[in-house]
Amino acid sequence: MSGRAQVGRVTGRGTGGPGNFGPVKLVALTGGIGSGKSSVSERLVERGCLIIDADLIVRELQQPGALIYNQMVERWGDRILAEDRTLDRAAVAGIAFGDPEELAALNKMIHPTVRREMHNRADAVNEQPGVVIFDIPLLAEGGPDDRRGASVVLVVDTPQEIAVERLMAYRNFTRDDALARIAAQATREQRLEMADFVIDNSGDMAHLDAEVERFWAWLEVQPQTPWPPPRRVKKDPA
Repeated sequence: MSGRAQVGRVTGRGTGGPGNFGPVKLVALTGGIGSGKSSVSERLVERGCLIIDADLIVRELQQPGALIYNQMVERWGDRILAEDRTLDRAAVAGIAFGDPEELAALNKMIHPTVRREMHNRADAVNEQPGVVIFDIPLLAEGGPDDRRGASVVLVVDTPQEIAVERLMAYRNFTRDDALARIAAQATREQRLEMADFVIDNSGDMAHLDAEVERFWAWLEVQPQTPWPPPRRVKKDPA
């Protein structure tokens, strides 16, 4: 694909083709921090989509005794633990987002395990017709061809300044913290480069509702996803 996807329009990449006779349309949903991706996800649930949420899976695997939890404690010790031995997420963020090497180590722990678990959960519903959404905040970090088997990549796009304002207003970030978290992710341009469809979330809730409705109308005429979807085609982000 050359250039970025137009808001509300198909780009012509990766939307399937002859032989897509599986019962499911698999969509990879992504967006940068502060983009409002969760608001889009909620609206897709209202339309009957099954959401397989990477962040929720990460939290499950970061519970005491779980695989990723154990790996993190082995690397960083008690300084990332609260008094009750659960993860102190602020301490983890302070380590990972302040040092590219530590962030790379954290990503290496998380991405392969979460990828496998998401596909396992998708496999469990492959006999149920409908739309399955892989909600993956860090999809673009894997590179432009890392679609996770999805036939559609849906990007929620928001200008950086609006994202910063949202993080400060709703998540109590300082401006510097918000900018640091945004800088630690893939760029806005990298996400748009891999998009098949872009939802613009720079407006109010009515605008977002209209954008989601436009996406839904477009998705209805797209081919279903070959099943099972192909597995990993590139290295995990490091």
